Amino acid sequence: MDDGPDRQREAIVVDQRETPHGRLVLRRCGADFEIISDGMFLMDTRNGESERLLVSAALSAAANPAPVLLGGLGVGFSLAEALEFPGVEQVTVVELHETIIEWNRSHFGAWMAHRLTDGRVSIVCDDLSRWLSSGDRRFGAICLDVDNGPSWLSRPSNAALYEEAGLASLSLRLLPGGVLGIWSAERSSELEGSLRHGFEEVSFCEVAVPRGAPDVIYLAKKPAEETGPPA
Repeated sequence: MDDGPDRQREAIVVDQRETPHGRLVLRRCGADFEIISDGMFLMDTRNGESERLLVSAALSAAANPAPVLLGGLGVGFSLAEALEFPGVEQVTVVELHETIIEWNRSHFGAWMAHRLTDGRVSIVCDDLSRWLSSGDRRFGAICLDVDNGPSWLSRPSNAALYEEAGLASLSLRLLPGGVLGIWSAERSSELEGSLRHGFEEVSFCEVAVPRGAPDVIYLAKKPAEETGPPA
């Protein structure tokens, strides 16, 4: 997730906004876009292999992947993968930034193939933690990609999502046999420990990237039958 000199020399600022949650910058390098949040590189349209794997692996492991909840819209890789997965009839996307939703519509239209207008898609502009605490709808799979992982937060308050209480709130929103997938820019022993405390099955896989440590996909499966809280 390096934002070094090479990126800065090549990038052209397309748009920038001061939002209630910080400064967002949209840059273009050739045919690709990058999103920067308060100076930290968040995502780009160059590849998307690990973001797609986050979704396909979680949905493949779930007892019944429908419906799907995506935490974070990003540049649309995860949403595209969810809509292409067999049997998915409804996808809810919770995205904090209205600006990112707007950029998906205005700048990523060709890449997104207008997926935001797909009748199966519901876009919610809200903080994911607040949204999770405000309802009780449950999902066959939840895919979380709102940060670069627990060590590279896009905002400090997101730290709670990766702790045992936050993971428990995500588990409550899963159907029996449901799967939580988490995208991270690196491995986290603390996150692995918290997942193993709260879920029946926990695994991870690494995805090589051109520079730096591999991306990491965590999968945590809820028991197929309802049980009480873990001891």
